[in-house]
Amino acid sequence: MQSIDLNCDMGEAFGNYPMPNDDTLMDYITSANIACGFHAGDPEVMQHTVNMAIKKGVAIGAHPGLPDLQGFGRRDMKITANEAYQITLYQIGALYGFVKAANGKLHHVKAHGALYNMAAKDAALAKAIVEAVHDFDSSLILYALAGSEMVIAAKKTGITTASEVFADRTYQDDGTLTARAQSNALITDEGQSIDQVMMMVKQQRVISVNSKTVPLKAETLCLHGDGAHPVDFAKKIREKLKAEGINIKAPAQ
Repeated sequence: MQSIDLNCDMGEAFGNYPMPNDDTLMDYITSANIACGFHAGDPEVMQHTVNMAIKKGVAIGAHPGLPDLQGFGRRDMKITANEAYQITLYQIGALYGFVKAANGKLHHVKAHGALYNMAAKDAALAKAIVEAVHDFDSSLILYALAGSEMVIAAKKTGITTASEVFADRTYQDDGTLTARAQSNALITDEGQSIDQVMMMVKQQRVISVNSKTVPLKAETLCLHGDGAHPVDFAKKIREKLKAEGINIKAPAQ
């Protein structure tokens, strides 16, 4: 039976102000990528989000980003490969502390925002992130953009990958995501998003902004929790996938 993982970036808040939809979204996803404090999140939110994921049986992943709270980790920064290694390793360790304390299990790592997009194209940064994951725990799964440099680097290093696709993002002809600075980066029409998801999952392809058919591997689907109606959208996606006979589960570690 065909299957897909539903992942969501979570814990991207501070102190007594958790993201309002996170706890409810846990009912519809199978993997949570939890912010580790550099682009968002703090110890209080990390602890809460980890505990909620364990309670609801959701696979836990570290979500390391650039050290850019003001820009939410979405602004490109010039960093060396070693700096990418350091910040990735540091943030995995920070989240792991809360996972271990709660008797949970760390399942995967997914880079955030600009770090994710930079490493998707930059082989040196990709290799550094992969090495950080490998050196921390080689059994962890790397969630990375389908067909990206991170997937290539992970295969060379022996790290298991889950090729990621996006419900609400448009694609370029080379399979990369349209930069958020561009007006057509996000898909705001719910029906269009669902149609794109079904094409990617069932046919392993997507239509680019230039109407080109781009083959891709869809193993985990990112659902953003900061959209207009994230819980309702996640519920609809899940129901549609199940209606099509597609199994929804986290990748086996």
